[in-house]
Amino acid sequence: MAEPGPPPDPATALAGYLRRLDGPPVVLTGAGMSTDSGIPDYRGPDAPARMPMTISEFRSGPTARQRYWARSHVGWQRMDRAAPNAGHLALAGLQREGRVGAIITQNVDGLDERAGATSVIDLHGRLDRVICLDCGAISARPDLAARLAALNPGYGQGLTPQQRPDGDVELADTSGFVVADCLICGGVLKPDVVFFGENVPPDRVARCYALVDTAPGLLVLGSSLTVQSGLRFVRRMHREERPVAIVNRGSTRGDEFADLKLDAGCSQTLGGLLPLLDPVADGTPAPG
Repeated sequence: MAEPGPPPDPATALAGYLRRLDGPPVVLTGAGMSTDSGIPDYRGPDAPARMPMTISEFRSGPTARQRYWARSHVGWQRMDRAAPNAGHLALAGLQREGRVGAIITQNVDGLDERAGATSVIDLHGRLDRVICLDCGAISARPDLAARLAALNPGYGQGLTPQQRPDGDVELADTSGFVVADCLICGGVLKPDVVFFGENVPPDRVARCYALVDTAPGLLVLGSSLTVQSGLRFVRRMHREERPVAIVNRGSTRGDEFADLKLDAGCSQTLGGLLPLLDPVADGTPAPG
């Protein structure tokens, strides 16, 4: 019996998956898409310990919010400097060429859109927006960052705290930090992201299901699918017998539902993908 040959490289294997579809798949991205931009992930081998603040703790009183905003203010200065990596740029290019469809991202960094992607649903919200828990007003995070810098001049300068996946940092003492309130009503401000203990807004979930239910396949990039908010879309696709491909370093909760699982990095895999699809000039997948 002949010895089996080496497995195809991840880009080649993923190109084969895309060619077998009768249209562009919907994409679900996770933290692994942004690690090459310097944003740590949640569950990789080198991921820092994660103790995210829950929404109930955030609402519990001024001390908890002071701790959150001090850490988040310092972390935002780094997050705001993060740039799209090769994976983000390649994914945006694949979308422009009609090779993939809309993107559902579990990330809150906004890097998909900064890379040029369109039709992006921010499943868990965006760190660059702020919401008032009292009046519901939405404002820009850079504006709040400027206000916090004025209230806390020099805060965090000279420190090299560990960056955390949620966009904040480790700080031992936050007792001197001054928190800003809503300019409209004086209410409590919170990043416009889904905290632990909160539910993704139902209308947002419905928009995602509408995409999933009309796509010929689902491509998962850089997500361990540990949380139900993303895993449910994989299960839906599998239940309806449409193919799922997963690109992620390490195992995921969705591996049993995947038609193709690639243990690889997103930037590496996506960066080599488009040239493999170039022979299809009109954007229609070639026969498998």
